[in-house]
Amino acid sequence: MKAIRFAAAGVAGMAEMEMPGIKPGHALVRVRAAGLCHTDIEVLHGRYGEGAFPLVPGHEYAGTVEAVADDVTVVRPGDRVAVDPNISCGQCPACRKGLTNLCVGLKAYGVTENGGFAEFSLVAVDHLHGIGDLAFDTAALAEPLACVLNGLGAAGLDAGRPGNALVFGAGPIGLLLALSLKAKGVRSVAVADISEPRLAFAEALGLQPFVSGSQDLAAKARGFDFVADATGVAKVVEGMIGFTADGGTALIFGVCAPDARISLAPFEIFRRQIRLAGSHSLNRNIPQALDILSRDDGTMARLVSHRLPIAEVLPFFAKGSGDPTTMKVQFCADA
Repeated sequence: MKAIRFAAAGVAGMAEMEMPGIKPGHALVRVRAAGLCHTDIEVLHGRYGEGAFPLVPGHEYAGTVEAVADDVTVVRPGDRVAVDPNISCGQCPACRKGLTNLCVGLKAYGVTENGGFAEFSLVAVDHLHGIGDLAFDTAALAEPLACVLNGLGAAGLDAGRPGNALVFGAGPIGLLLALSLKAKGVRSVAVADISEPRLAFAEALGLQPFVSGSQDLAAKARGFDFVADATGVAKVVEGMIGFTADGGTALIFGVCAPDARISLAPFEIFRRQIRLAGSHSLNRNIPQALDILSRDDGTMARLVSHRLPIAEVLPFFAKGSGDPTTMKVQFCADA
């Protein structure tokens, strides 16, 4: 089978690989769509996970069940499924608290185990979720959307709906976060970015655009009940509190460098009763993400800007497209 393969840190290429043998409790999935995430690039360079090389990347994917092990009864060949990539131990303190995304020995398809950038992928059946008649490229958004939903849950959004919200970063994950806020009933959602083409796209999706650093945005200081960073830029995170309303919530969602540091005034957090939250990955919430995608009017699917044969995805691991209008890049088997 054809696959993108990380041979070693920084070394990615196309490979012809043996079909994986089916193990008990597993299914062979014919991959129909797999999305590229910035995390995949971090994995390639050994900056995320265990640096388990060689490796087939890809943790955002969906497809059809091709074959199952003899002991499997919960799925059958032909089933249309999305994959939950996280593999937790179920026994550590975090897992026992229901925080499987914080498992001390967390592994994942596409990070420590071969993932979705291949024609076929071997997946444990308890990591498969039916997608009904949802399009495969849309179903492959379930993993990043589940990460967003985990973040909104960690920020307490389900306990109290904010009147308005601001998301820093108009890339695919920032826009998915902003659209999720709208899907949860937040009446006014704004997005800030330095890229005018990306802001134009955000506006076309029904979001209010602001140029980061502009006077228009500065005039909204302390004006948002909920503020989230999806840039992973420490200076942006540092400035979030200044846009958070008294009694509001700020969510650190973007992935900053591990050694990055910010400066905050504890008195301000105390005096203005600001809630500061963080979130990591997804936490067994693929079904909730699929439910939202099944009810969406197609707006979230517009985040997929490229549907490509697998070999044409490979250059995006090295340098991206250089085009600010590029959003989610996917390998699609029918492309």
